[in-house]
Amino acid sequence: MNISKNLTITSPIGFLASGIHCGLKKSSLKLDLALIYSEVPSNAAGVYTKNKVKGAPIYITKEHLKNKKARAIIINSGNANTCNGEDGLLKAKKMAELQAKNLKIKTADVLVASTGVIGVPLNIDAIKNGIPLLTNKLSKEGSSYAASAIMTTDTFKKELGIEFEITNKKITLGAIAKGSGMIEPNMGTMLSFLTTDLNISSDLLQDALKESTKISYNRVSVDGDTSTNDMVLILANGLAENKKITEKNNDYYTFLEALNTLNISIAKLIAKDGEGATKLIECIVSGAKCEKDADKLSKSVINSNLVKTAIFGSDANWGRILCALGYSGINITPSKIDLSFKSSVGKIQICTNGSGLNFDEKKAKEILLENEVTILINLNDGHYSSIAWGCDLSYDYVKINGDYRS
Repeated sequence: MNISKNLTITSPIGFLASGIHCGLKKSSLKLDLALIYSEVPSNAAGVYTKNKVKGAPIYITKEHLKNKKARAIIINSGNANTCNGEDGLLKAKKMAELQAKNLKIKTADVLVASTGVIGVPLNIDAIKNGIPLLTNKLSKEGSSYAASAIMTTDTFKKELGIEFEITNKKITLGAIAKGSGMIEPNMGTMLSFLTTDLNISSDLLQDALKESTKISYNRVSVDGDTSTNDMVLILANGLAENKKITEKNNDYYTFLEALNTLNISIAKLIAKDGEGATKLIECIVSGAKCEKDADKLSKSVINSNLVKTAIFGSDANWGRILCALGYSGINITPSKIDLSFKSSVGKIQICTNGSGLNFDEKKAKEILLENEVTILINLNDGHYSSIAWGCDLSYDYVKINGDYRS
């Protein structure tokens, strides 16, 4: 299984997409309305933010997914449609109704997502006026436009795909996503949409998505803020005509492996594109007493602003990492901890048994100057491990978020 930049949400059989500018964003050069469409009914599944304050689209999408079926997803950027009370719910529902009418399908078969500024009423007229063009532009070449239309402060489009075989049938799985700031484990200002032509039951599709999310999107953090509108949605239309997966057999686990591979790749792109970020940070914690401990410890490190700023400055200030481990709430033995830095130019151990080594500062600097840096932590206290992804904290993060609404 290999990830491909040439595969995306329209690569699976029977999927089309589009993206346009309808007027939600000030610049006419910025797309702000996207559509993903399956030519036949699909099984569907979703996972959502754990923030108690949720965007109106989440309530509508969850309602429409009660039957575990869908054919279309309409997404707007530039406005989160969150904290708008009953007006927000009515407009999220209206988005689905308008799109369904234009596609000549049931309203319940349309899922809704939004991202952007919180607390500003949604311009539903702009969406209404844009939907006919959005629908007319549906095509196999539309994925790139859809990927652009869901962006907010993202600096690049996130679209990937993967191919694999099940019962001698070629299966394609594609994804587009957005996410740059307000990212914290359990998803944060993060939207991801996946399509596949796999034939699989809706219950197993939900199980696989939930399982995959745990080890991908939920292990990403940019700034520790969990947003209100995050969701991951997947449509599976069965057009690959493989023998339907109805139990957790070898076919199911082949699909799960592909789904994990794709979602982890997308999650790393989101971490790498953190607002103002210059580096992707990968933190691997091993030797933990249980996986839950390893999860929490790795997240504690990538969430530390002092660690993030040290990585930004390419400073091997390893004491900040041990500090982050210490306040994680996990019972650790500091005197057992080994710590190293690694990147494409090499690896260096800087701490053993909780104490610093007389390491080569120049070599450490060279390693940390790379745009992808791995922090390796061995607790030497068990057999479990976990990986989390984050980014450095630069001057530009403050600039971007200081005038976000303008």
